[in-house]
Amino acid sequence: MSSPTCSNFPADHSVPVLFFSLDLAGQPAVVINALQPCTDLLDRRSNIYSDRPRLIIAGEVLSRSMLITIAGYNDLWRNLRRAAHEGFGTRAAQSYHGLQELEAALLTARLLRDPDGWDDYFKFSAASTVLSIVYGWSPKQFSQNTHIVQRINQIGCKLLNASKPGAHIVEIFPALHNLPTWLAPWKRDGDIWFNETTRFFVGLINEVKGKIHHDGAGHSFARYLLENKTGLNEEQTAWLAGTMFTAGMETTAAALSFFVLAMVLHPDIMHRAQAEIDNVIGRDRLPSFADETDLPYVVAIVKEVLRWRPVAPIIPRRCTQDDWYNGYLIPKGTYVFENVWAINHDPAVFPDPEEFRPERYLNRDGHLAEPIPDTHGQGHLSFGSGRRICAGKEVGNQALFINVATILWAAHIEKAVDDAGAPITPSRNDFHEDGLLLRPAPFKCVIRPRTPGAQTMLAGAIGPDVDDLL
Repeated sequence: MSSPTCSNFPADHSVPVLFFSLDLAGQPAVVINALQPCTDLLDRRSNIYSDRPRLIIAGEVLSRSMLITIAGYNDLWRNLRRAAHEGFGTRAAQSYHGLQELEAALLTARLLRDPDGWDDYFKFSAASTVLSIVYGWSPKQFSQNTHIVQRINQIGCKLLNASKPGAHIVEIFPALHNLPTWLAPWKRDGDIWFNETTRFFVGLINEVKGKIHHDGAGHSFARYLLENKTGLNEEQTAWLAGTMFTAGMETTAAALSFFVLAMVLHPDIMHRAQAEIDNVIGRDRLPSFADETDLPYVVAIVKEVLRWRPVAPIIPRRCTQDDWYNGYLIPKGTYVFENVWAINHDPAVFPDPEEFRPERYLNRDGHLAEPIPDTHGQGHLSFGSGRRICAGKEVGNQALFINVATILWAAHIEKAVDDAGAPITPSRNDFHEDGLLLRPAPFKCVIRPRTPGAQTMLAGAIGPDVDDLL
């Protein structure tokens, strides 16, 4: 762009700059801070704004362009994206309702049994749920194979860390990647790691294949990939399934942690949601997806959590040809950053954006309002935009709704107290960076049953294996 800021916007810092340009050591970059330019560029011109910046280690060496979240915009990515969209779309997502309800009951029972471990249980539950969806695992199978989960977590962490800007010198000086392998240890080590990881992912897919052969496989994303023509070979199928697990687990767990933070800071909002739940559901059963349309305030809380504290606050793209926007040239190869945090906190769209206010998603009658235009029906941009919008958004929304509804049905979430008995108020602006994702910094809280019978109801919903699963 020809100027670092747009001259037609006031200098008053209370008015956000819609977009601006940067020079990153010779690499031109544009940061989009508002909904309108985001929609104009990433949605309406998605054919030239759907590429990713080049990531040599994570994208080319460690994953051979099969990591869907960072792969370049090409035929392989389109095949990966199409398979992920169909395998996690609205109709497919509904088939996972039962297992998500079970996992929500398990998570809530664990929280009531051991409240101090709440953040770890979010990660544990998210991993179990996504493994059930991706590979058809049962909760019991998950609890008996935690070493496999640890291995997948290690894979995800390595890929995330390799994606950080400046993590490897070859990202700063790409010409180094032309060196022969004996002078480029990252190539040798990367090849070994890629081959080991591929064997691991293929092994997980083969387990599903064996269950299908013996008629013992339930519905899962891996089964969909194996039984439908996706245009993917064995390696690509295995990598798509494996990396969809890592992406889904991390984002869901982080969003649930922000939900707890919001409830600790806003007990009035928690009590209003609990009143809605009690009015619709009562105390004789747990929430289910059949209740979702009757729980608009709970749905609004989920939307507000995602808007208020997006777990992926910056999403990078790359422009693939010269483009003009509002009189400014965006050269081919420019990095374009979708500043989701700024867009979700634009006061022109979200008044008092730092306030956690679920009612912003409701109309005067207390029902869900019409979605904000150009947000893909979400009311925020936390799932991204254009052709790169999160393929698992339906499953993610489902997981958050049923977990939030079940936790609020069963438990109060309150501030912890110090040794003198004074309430401890956690910071709303203290964050922990986990790879490219954002989580609240660790904080303490109190989680306690709302009624004496809550644990008994949860145990009944879990079934006869409750002692083994908890």
